[in-house]
Amino acid sequence: MLIGIPKEIKNHEYRVGLTPSSVRELTAAGHGALVERNAGAGIGAADADYGLAGATIVDSAEEVFARAEMIVKVKEPQALERARLRPGQVLFTYLHLAPDPQQCKELVDSGAFCIAYETVTQNAGGLPLLAPMSEVAGRMSIQAAAHSLERAHGGRGMLLGGVPGVASAKIVILGAGVVGSNAAQMAVGTGAQVVVIDRNVDALRRMDRLLGARVMTMFSNSDNVEEQVLSADVVIGGVLIPGAAAPKLVSRELLARMKPGSVVVDVAIDQGGCFETAKATTHAEPTYVVDGVVHYCVANMPGGVPRTSTYALNNATLPFVLALANKGWKAALSDDPHLCNGLNVADGKVTCREVANDLHYTYHAPQSFLAA
Repeated sequence: MLIGIPKEIKNHEYRVGLTPSSVRELTAAGHGALVERNAGAGIGAADADYGLAGATIVDSAEEVFARAEMIVKVKEPQALERARLRPGQVLFTYLHLAPDPQQCKELVDSGAFCIAYETVTQNAGGLPLLAPMSEVAGRMSIQAAAHSLERAHGGRGMLLGGVPGVASAKIVILGAGVVGSNAAQMAVGTGAQVVVIDRNVDALRRMDRLLGARVMTMFSNSDNVEEQVLSADVVIGGVLIPGAAAPKLVSRELLARMKPGSVVVDVAIDQGGCFETAKATTHAEPTYVVDGVVHYCVANMPGGVPRTSTYALNNATLPFVLALANKGWKAALSDDPHLCNGLNVADGKVTCREVANDLHYTYHAPQSFLAA
C-alpha cells in the first residue's frame, strides 16, 4: 500500500502523522510512503531522516493526497484537505465529528473511508489511540491554568501552590478519566488544593488509590458541581462520551457566579466542550474572557509539545497503520472489531452511531460495508 503523510496545516499544529521510525517499519513490510517536504520539521525530523527510512519526499500536499491510497494524519482534515480526498481513499486520523457538522458533511461527500483515532476501542474498554493525547493534554492543562491565572493574562494573580503563609489555589477537575487523572497528578505536584469530580465511583476509587489524601474525590451531581465550581480558582474540564458531543456540565449562569479572574481549561473542546461558554481557540490566541472568567480552550493542546505528542501517538497508532496497510482496510476492520469501531464515515454514509445521532444522519453499521 502507498501511505501518504502530509504536513499538518491547522493553526500552530506541529505534529506529524508518522515519525521516520514508523515509516521505516512500513517500508520494511513492503509498503511505500509519500512524505510532504518538511512534514516532520515540527518534531525535529528532517526530510533526510524520512528518506533514510525509505520514504519518497514530495513537494506538495496535493501530490500526497492524489497518489496515496491511505492518508495518515494527526488532526482532523481542514477544508482544503477534505476537498482533496477521493472516493475509496482511506483516511486515518483524529476526526471529532460530533461538534463539527461541516467536516462531517464534506467527509460524507468525499466518498472516502474515514477511520477516527478517538473511537477505536480495546478489550479493557478504553480508547487506546485517544489515551496518549489525553495524557499529554491532561498534564498540559495545569501548565495552561498556571499561566492563565497570572494577572497579566487576565487571571486572579495567584500562584497555584501559594507560598508559606499564603493559601494555594483550588483546582477542580471534572472527570476522573485519562485527562483527569493526569491533570490531578500534575496539580498535586504544584501544591494546589485538588478536587476531582466524577460519577464513576470506580474511577474515583482509582484516583484515591493513586494520589490518596492529596486529592479530594467527590461524586458528580448538580449540588457538588455547583459548590466546587463556585469555590474554585481553576476548573479543568475533562469529560468524554466516546464519539459524542461532550455534556455541558457548567452552564453560563453558573460560570457567571465564579470568582472574577478564575480560569477554566476545557480539554473536552475537541468534542464541543463541557462549559456552555466554551468555543475553540488556537495556540496563537489561546484565551478569551466571559463574565470575568478566563477561558483556555485550545483545540489541539498537544500540538504545543509536538515531539512528545507525536512519538507517544505513534506508539499507539503504528500497529493499526500496519494492519490497515498489510491487510487492506476491509480485512483489517473485519479481523479487529475494535479498529472497526473507528470507522466513522464510509462511502458517503455515517457509520458511528453517536455521530449519526448528534448530527441527524441515518446510521449505517460499519459491518454492512465489510460484508459488501
